[in-house]
Amino acid sequence: MRVLIAGIMGGIVMFIWGAIAHMALGLGNIGIHQPINEDAVLSSLRPGLGQEAGIYILPTFDPAKMSDKAAIQAYSQKAVASPYAWIVYMPQGEDGMQMTPNLIKQWVSDTLAAIALAFVMALAAFSFSKRISIAIVASIFAWLSLMVPYWNWYRFPLNFTVATLVEEVIGWILAGALMAWWLGRRSKAA
Repeated sequence: MRVLIAGIMGGIVMFIWGAIAHMALGLGNIGIHQPINEDAVLSSLRPGLGQEAGIYILPTFDPAKMSDKAAIQAYSQKAVASPYAWIVYMPQGEDGMQMTPNLIKQWVSDTLAAIALAFVMALAAFSFSKRISIAIVASIFAWLSLMVPYWNWYRFPLNFTVATLVEEVIGWILAGALMAWWLGRRSKAA
């Protein structure tokens, strides 16, 4: 039960920190730009991408043609000469101002992550500083295993990638401190 309570408390701290990091500090907007002509881009999406929601990488290459040297060479020339885009596409659209479902999903995600971290932090009678260290290492592990590959393979902007590291490490230090205190409080009283 103490792990669950620590996880819920950590999830709340991460959720509040996320709101501060995005809304007050702007960390979530680093590397994200407004298009010069949004209407021109939007009007080209349905004719260019169709009706299937998903992730599109432009220019694209059909993996079935990996053995075709001419196709590889043509793609390479096109890739060097063309802009690059990584697009999360939803042909039906969605009102981004209606954030309640997203906020609920974010809180659930933060809380599940905090419960998992609290479980690891509670595995042994670690000191407060060791529990905080676990939170820091876990945040760096998550960043290295997810965001660095996105920067490397999908060309996410470096400033966006680094801002994510700052957001995650600070958030998990804050949440980790509360969880470490809660988990350590009970073991000292016993």
